[in-house]
Amino acid sequence: MEKERITELPEITDKRGTLSFAETGQHIPFRISQISCITTEQEQEPDEAMYIALSGSFKIIANDKGYILDKPYTALYMPDSIHRAATNFSAGAICLIISSDAIGGNKEKDSIQKEYIVQDCNLIKLADDGISTCLTENIPFDIKRVFYIYNIPPAEERGMHAHKFCHEVLIAVRGSFDVELDDGRNKRTFTLNNPVYGLHIPPGIWAVEKKYTRDAICLVLASDRYDAENYINSHREFIKYRRNEN
Repeated sequence: MEKERITELPEITDKRGTLSFAETGQHIPFRISQISCITTEQEQEPDEAMYIALSGSFKIIANDKGYILDKPYTALYMPDSIHRAATNFSAGAICLIISSDAIGGNKEKDSIQKEYIVQDCNLIKLADDGISTCLTENIPFDIKRVFYIYNIPPAEERGMHAHKFCHEVLIAVRGSFDVELDDGRNKRTFTLNNPVYGLHIPPGIWAVEKKYTRDAICLVLASDRYDAENYINSHREFIKYRRNEN
C-alpha cells in the first residue's frame, strides 16, 4: 500500500529566475485529472494527490502527522483513502494541488496537426468559488507536465521559443507579466494578471514572456512531457518552420 512521502522536484536556477516542474511518469505517479490552488485552510478529499507550496508555507495534517511545506521544489505525495487537511497558511501562501480525483481525461488530440495562428491563442476562464481555483476547468487537453517559474527579475525575458506539438496554458498565479505571441505573420500580446484566467498557447506559436512584476509566479500546464526535440529555440528557424522549409 502506498504511503505519504516527500518528493524533491527539480530546481533549475539561472539569471532569469527559478523553474521547478513535475511530470507524470516521473514525479507524479498517477494521471492528472485536476489541478487547483487554495490560499486558506481547507479539509481535503481523500484522493491521490500531490501538494506543493508555490509561495509561503502551510501544513498538511494526515494520519496524526503534520507535514510543513515551504519550498516550491518540495512536494508531498498523498495516496487515496487518507483523510487530510491543509492548515496553518502563512501570509501570501499558495498551495498547488495536483490530483486524480476529477472525472475527465482522455481528451482527444487533433488527428491532423493544425497550423495555428495567434488568433487561436485565447484566455480560458478557470473555475473559482472564492475558496479554491480549479485550474483544469475548460483546459482543452490532458496535462502531462506542470511547471512554474518564480524569483524572476523584473527586467528578464523568458520563453523565446515555440513548440512543434505541445499545447500550454500559462497562468499568473501571483503578480503579472506580458506574453508576446508570433505566428510568423501576425503578433498579439496578452497581459496576465488574474489567477482565474489562463492563456492557451497551441503548437507552432513563438512566445516571449516579459515585464514580470517582482512577485510574479508563472504556472504552466503542458500537454506533453519535456522533449528537447519539441522545441524551436531560434526565431530564424521558427520562421523557416512556419514556411515549411524545415
